[in-house]
Amino acid sequence: MKIYYAIPVLALAASLVLAEVVPVAPKSGPPPVGPYTPGVFAGDYLYISGQGAKAADGSLPPTFEGQVRQTLENVKAVAEAAGLTLDHIVYTQVYLEDMANFAEMNRVYATYFAKAPPARATLGVAKLPGTPVEINAVAVRNLADKKVLSVPGFDPAEPVSPGILTRDRLYISGMRGIDFAKHAVPPDPGQQVKLALDGVESVLKAAGLTMAHMVFVNPYLTKAVPMDVMNREYAKRFEFGNTPARATIEVTSLPENAQIEFTGVAVRASSARRAVRPRNMRPSATASPCVFAGDTLYCSAKSAFIPGPHQGVVVATIEQQVRQTVRNLLDGLEEADMDLSKVVATNVYLDDLGEFQKMNKVYALFFSGVAPARTTIQQITPVDRNRPHAEGIYPEIEQISLIAVK
Repeated sequence: MKIYYAIPVLALAASLVLAEVVPVAPKSGPPPVGPYTPGVFAGDYLYISGQGAKAADGSLPPTFEGQVRQTLENVKAVAEAAGLTLDHIVYTQVYLEDMANFAEMNRVYATYFAKAPPARATLGVAKLPGTPVEINAVAVRNLADKKVLSVPGFDPAEPVSPGILTRDRLYISGMRGIDFAKHAVPPDPGQQVKLALDGVESVLKAAGLTMAHMVFVNPYLTKAVPMDVMNREYAKRFEFGNTPARATIEVTSLPENAQIEFTGVAVRASSARRAVRPRNMRPSATASPCVFAGDTLYCSAKSAFIPGPHQGVVVATIEQQVRQTVRNLLDGLEEADMDLSKVVATNVYLDDLGEFQKMNKVYALFFSGVAPARTTIQQITPVDRNRPHAEGIYPEIEQISLIAVK
């Protein structure tokens, strides 16, 4: 496998014309701790794996400020190895093990994105792989394609843009269930969901788009927002059976004491949007298995859950569940005339990061070519696997979502 290191921009651009998917890695940097590539260039976009706070020698800075700075330096190194800069980044996701560090993270983050900052979602999670902060990113090849949106009333006092337009897509920052006029979180979970979705719609409106243009959504919510409450309000905003792909992730915390946040991607031309549903799956009011945005396929997070008359997770171990999850993801890929070789980025959600290496061993079996960019987190406290359950049915202990390019 040929990997592009930090080489002149013109040389890299010429190479990319000949290659649909190009792995990218900086000459120096922390080595990957799993079967993933630091960056994957596909078409007009660079997908940067979740970067942690360790330096190339494996050391961790002693202060949180230094840890954030090292994390951003690692993101920067991947971008520069692809011939880009931090200015080319259009979207990031920031994961914090301790939300009390949110203000300090913002202070350092702002020094790296002083102008036209990318759209961003920030989450508090239970555990990260050997780092207190992790950041992944998407960058656009041509800086001229990047346009910052202005949304009336959007003033989060954070170094983020509400939305970033590219030539063909819109990246939307995390919109939280907060009443900005009162600077307060309403006590009613349903009202929080409504406010967060209204925020998403306001960004879409500023871009001249609607909810019908959405191709992928991440609802991030804490235990304070019941799933059925979120789904009821969410389903009202989309056409039944033609919803975006979705990865619904419970997290430990969100900024500003918010309990729900929606972030996602929309396609600018509705003609470039197409939902993909395998024949063995029924239409859904809340999520399509996969949705095309031109040549890019966004697929919902899948677990080892098997639908049908005896539905549920019927395998117990992390190794077995990862295998079944990949099989479930293949249903959507194959319906789109694609396979795992077309996957350029994944997000892996583990119930217990203590099973990180076990997951890696099985995951690697399915990505023998250019391994996708990847982010792996443990978003909440592990489930109790010893509690009684229906005979032959086990708890979900992992999920995987993906992006693939034709």
